[in-house]
Amino acid sequence: MWKHLVSVLVMLAGLVAGSAARAAESAVVLLYHRFGDERAPASNTRLDQLEAHLAELKSGGYTVLPLPEILAAFRDGRPLPDKAVAITIDDAAASVYSRAWPRLKQAGLPVTLFVTTDEADRGGEAMNWTQIRQLAEAGVTIGTMGAQRLHMAKAGREQVVADLARARARFEKELGRAPDLLAWPYGEASAEAMAVAADAGFVAAVGQQSGVAHAKAGAFFLPRFAMSETYGEIDRFRVAVRALPIPAVDITPADPLLRTNPPHFGFTLAEEVGGIDGLACFASHEGKVRVERLGPRIEVRMARPIPAGRGRLNCTMPTLEGRWRWFGWQFVAP
Repeated sequence: MWKHLVSVLVMLAGLVAGSAARAAESAVVLLYHRFGDERAPASNTRLDQLEAHLAELKSGGYTVLPLPEILAAFRDGRPLPDKAVAITIDDAAASVYSRAWPRLKQAGLPVTLFVTTDEADRGGEAMNWTQIRQLAEAGVTIGTMGAQRLHMAKAGREQVVADLARARARFEKELGRAPDLLAWPYGEASAEAMAVAADAGFVAAVGQQSGVAHAKAGAFFLPRFAMSETYGEIDRFRVAVRALPIPAVDITPADPLLRTNPPHFGFTLAEEVGGIDGLACFASHEGKVRVERLGPRIEVRMARPIPAGRGRLNCTMPTLEGRWRWFGWQFVAP
């Protein structure tokens, strides 16, 4: 009996260790825009939601790290703690400075702020350079969204190069150095734009598709969970920050800018994932879509074309530990 009990405990310990090892190669990245601004509910987070999020992050066993630290761990193959989280904010709206920053500062949590330089030059609805400098001096990581919030997936290469160069010049003048992190405006990326970003010296770029960032994924289209009024209630927040990755690699088509619509989309699992039979995928324009498996390869079959603009795919599956695995992708349909 004791031998049987010991063998069971050893097996369970191995399962737990394996789960922890997988979690140590991933992190959840959160995305915010505006705060306490009822005029824009699609991009706004209520202040009571933000306060609930910060309380959960402080008390729920999470490790909130600067985004550059997480990315460096991915590059160097260093482990991350289970439930590692990064906080990012796009657009540098005025409400970030007046409403979110005091709360983040009081909580002592690191944050990355992505700035559009033309909007910082104008001020008003956006933070001005004096405010951005104050946050940078306080330890906030500053990233860029380019100069003019360009639809980079649809713009030509020369236009993307010029936009990023103009933004770099403004950062160097105002902050003394240029960011090496990029957030795709509107979450829209293409293979060509990613190549431009890499050539420009960026080390990583983040999108707006839901999912968990992991070490085996490419660095220039990393997922983030958006927290808006609709998707920012505490139950959904807890699901997101406790999520684990579906370790997708060899994604096809690799270019989010579609040439064929509907796309013949698929990916390969970088490692064995228990419970893969529970995988389900949902397209924003269609609902649940057909999933086919051939060993570690997952093929997603959409029946209808993605309408012109942005379209998203979310694939999820539950784990035995009561958490969810999550993979997301955002398409740009011409």
